[in-house]
Amino acid sequence: MPRKSWRPGSNNNPWEKMPCHRAPGTGRALAEVVRRRYNHSVVFPTGYPMSMTLGQLQQRIRDLYGEKDSRRGVEGTFMWFMEEVGELSAALRGGSPEEQTLEFADVLAWLVTLANCSGVDLDEAIARKYGTGCPGCAQTPCVCLREYKP
Repeated sequence: MPRKSWRPGSNNNPWEKMPCHRAPGTGRALAEVVRRRYNHSVVFPTGYPMSMTLGQLQQRIRDLYGEKDSRRGVEGTFMWFMEEVGELSAALRGGSPEEQTLEFADVLAWLVTLANCSGVDLDEAIARKYGTGCPGCAQTPCVCLREYKP
């Protein structure tokens, strides 16, 4: 199904008219609130934000689940993460492309949750580890010997 981009101020957004898609207490469409708060594009008809940076995703997960996540702690969150990795494994072995897509999203969300619970800024971590190329040879693409990186 082709996606239609929604532009602020346009009248072609059917989701804005639905009460369940309005941000509580703002009177504004939920998509508009998300666009303003997270500064990224909104895609319809699915109604979910797209093109997030890793830092925006980390903040989004923190906003959605931060309180629950802090109560669960790192150990409980890690168990959920591993369960999702198992579900991804099953989807890769025999799931549909849609199931695989959703399981990748779940694994990423739980990995971000673990980082949040551990106080790790993923933008910084990725920049430090991979910002100058391969951590082993510092090249892009990697030229490490196959024995070290199969």
